[in-house]
Amino acid sequence: MSWALGGRYMIDMRGKQNIDRPLSWKIISAVMLLSFAPAMLFAQDSFTVRDMRVEGLQRISEGTVFNYLPINVGDSIDGERIREAIRALYTQALFDNIEMWQDDETLVVVVEERPSIEDFTIDGNKDIKTEDLMESLRGVGLARGRTFDRSVLDNVQQFMKEQYYDRGKYAVSVKADVTDRPNNTVRIHVDVKEGDRAKIRQVNIVGNKSFAEKDIRGSFELDTANWLSWFRQDDRYAKESLSGDLEKLRSFYMDKGFADFRVESTQVAISPNKKDIYVTINIHEGEKYTISDVKLVGKMVVPEEHLRSLVLARPGSVFNLALLTSSSELMSFRLGEEGYANAEIDPVPELDHENKTVEVTFFVSPESRVYVRRINFKNIDQVDDEVLRREMRQAEGAYLSNRLVDRSKVRLQRLPYVEEANVDTVPVPGSPDLVDIDFDLKYRMPGQFSGGVGFSESQKLILNGSIIHTNFLGSGERVALELNSGRFSKFYRLSHTDPYRTINGISRTVSLNFRDITAFTSSSSDFSTTSFGATVDYGYPISEYQSVSFGLSYNRNELLSSTGSTQQAQDWVLNNGDQFFADPASGIGFFGTKFDSAEMLAGWSFDSRNRSLFATRGTRQQIFLGVTVPGSDVEYFTARYNLTRYQRLFGPWTVRLNAELAYGEAFGETTALPPFKQFFGGGPTSVRGYRESFLGPRDSFGNPYGGNVLVASQVELIIPLPDKFASQARASIFYDVGNVFNTGEVAFTDRLGSPVEYDLDFNELRTSVGVAVQWLAPLGLFRFSYALPLNEFEGNDRFFGDETEQFQFSIGNAF
Repeated sequence: MSWALGGRYMIDMRGKQNIDRPLSWKIISAVMLLSFAPAMLFAQDSFTVRDMRVEGLQRISEGTVFNYLPINVGDSIDGERIREAIRALYTQALFDNIEMWQDDETLVVVVEERPSIEDFTIDGNKDIKTEDLMESLRGVGLARGRTFDRSVLDNVQQFMKEQYYDRGKYAVSVKADVTDRPNNTVRIHVDVKEGDRAKIRQVNIVGNKSFAEKDIRGSFELDTANWLSWFRQDDRYAKESLSGDLEKLRSFYMDKGFADFRVESTQVAISPNKKDIYVTINIHEGEKYTISDVKLVGKMVVPEEHLRSLVLARPGSVFNLALLTSSSELMSFRLGEEGYANAEIDPVPELDHENKTVEVTFFVSPESRVYVRRINFKNIDQVDDEVLRREMRQAEGAYLSNRLVDRSKVRLQRLPYVEEANVDTVPVPGSPDLVDIDFDLKYRMPGQFSGGVGFSESQKLILNGSIIHTNFLGSGERVALELNSGRFSKFYRLSHTDPYRTINGISRTVSLNFRDITAFTSSSSDFSTTSFGATVDYGYPISEYQSVSFGLSYNRNELLSSTGSTQQAQDWVLNNGDQFFADPASGIGFFGTKFDSAEMLAGWSFDSRNRSLFATRGTRQQIFLGVTVPGSDVEYFTARYNLTRYQRLFGPWTVRLNAELAYGEAFGETTALPPFKQFFGGGPTSVRGYRESFLGPRDSFGNPYGGNVLVASQVELIIPLPDKFASQARASIFYDVGNVFNTGEVAFTDRLGSPVEYDLDFNELRTSVGVAVQWLAPLGLFRFSYALPLNEFEGNDRFFGDETEQFQFSIGNAF
């Protein structure tokens, strides 16, 4: 039996008959209209498919069509199978038109492909980045190379308008133009005219009785125009900002006891010109409630008294939603320490409207314990894996502890060659009780490199350079080399630090140094120092935050002076060490002293900072002691205490408190601390605004001599910077105070030669205020400051005055 032999007909997408071409039969169908096609034409006729072919393809392969076609060679098909086949192809959104017809025993599928998008551009958008819009539109099929569906275009225009509506730009217009291109392609251009953002002209809160509207709106992000709106832009309406302000409004009341507070309605009215917004918020304050009882129910995997001690809300206190939320977070963190990372703590208040009380029940659901399968380090190939793993406090195979994970993150951040550390807990597919921990690390330049060549009339050729590498050959070890060489001044220093000399975290530092300053032969001074020495120091961790250190330093020194030197230099050289004098016949009037000193070193350190550089929280305390061993040619001791604390004020604002106290004294037959052991104050790292090292005692030439007592402190308000700069720079407003004193070991004179004392006197502390910027560069840590000294002493005919410098700049070691 043949179908409609001698007749020529088809069923098109509109369900009507139409003479088309001399074929046995032909069908054209659309998915939405198939149910209306006259199925009777195929109800009794069918045929067996012996072959199939596809016509009309341009970009899509024939195999793709056969893959989606639910008909195979050998199948017997009828009208119902044809409908199903056309429907299946239409659902792939690849074709605008589909026809199926019979050519003897061959099923012919004729298709008209939808055009592909050759190019897709957006112009005129400023408030929303083009890449953000492109990413959003890619999800609905609008992207270069995708198949173009004209029905989607209207939805896209409305979608883009809603994006701008959410940002308060109600006058936006979006126009899309489609241009046909060869090879069944199209070019789409979307032109956006954003218009001005609607500004808030009025915000009304209706129903407030207990608080003034200005107090309620104090923390709102949205506001009416004010003199700072040009900067804060808080008078520009945005839907997200309104939602946030409504949540702040709810918290404002709920944190003050109004447990049944609610926002009844919110109306946002737009002016006809779409430039002004009027917001009205209707609220129901309710009554103030107190807490009658607090209960904990559920499975207690840790002692209940431990969890109860973390509940901040107490019976009899005013209801406070913030305290309930904080209590829930504290209990969740406590359970997380024991491996219950998925624990849920839900505070449920039950209101007694008659007595105006609230009974709070915390539902504790610890869920199952979670274990760590693997710890991974990403994006950092320059460091040996062992170097990173030794900082881990969370172990593989152990249960997941959020406290140990956080501590591991902090330890990684404190490594000088890690700029930033982020951690992510990734569930293991198919194992609900296993997770992998991924640390995403950003590598920082591990060293500082500098060098220079200079020339002066007195020093002739001057060479200097330094290399500091904190991750030598990926080992995490620190190597430093400093070289300075001139005709009258030479200084060399080499040091090596192994932070993990043993697996228990014992560190070792070894350093060698040589100094030869023959300044007495130049025109600037009559004092010279030659010394070389070595130091070995070991550090022992005694807890997660504390460590002690012990070491030994040996130095051989030679100090030269002359009758033209300062009286203080002559006195020290003539009264300490093993003196020697030049041969009178030589005509050179200098003398000197030689001495060996072996110094025992000890220290204690507490460090809870979250970073070693540019920290934002935590405290560091350090105590250093040094004393010469019995039998040394020169005997003395020094002690130094450093304190640095970061205190969060509010939001991103942080205060840095720093204090430094130092004291030294000679004993035995030694008359005073050696000149190179004196303490100095003033400058970029001490009291800013005063010339470096010029605070405190002056020698008979008016130059800084130093003292055996140092008192200095800095208070800094750290200015928040964008995240992309926070790890490389810091800005602050500071107040500095400090000075250097002498307790009588050295005799000083004024300009007239009369004795003068520099005893410890807090009234003599110098102060300054200013702004500072620090920037971490490959050459080191650049420090810039501008300070105003507040109580500098200008000096007079008898006393030396303070030397000030308002702008100061220095480059120091960051690691």
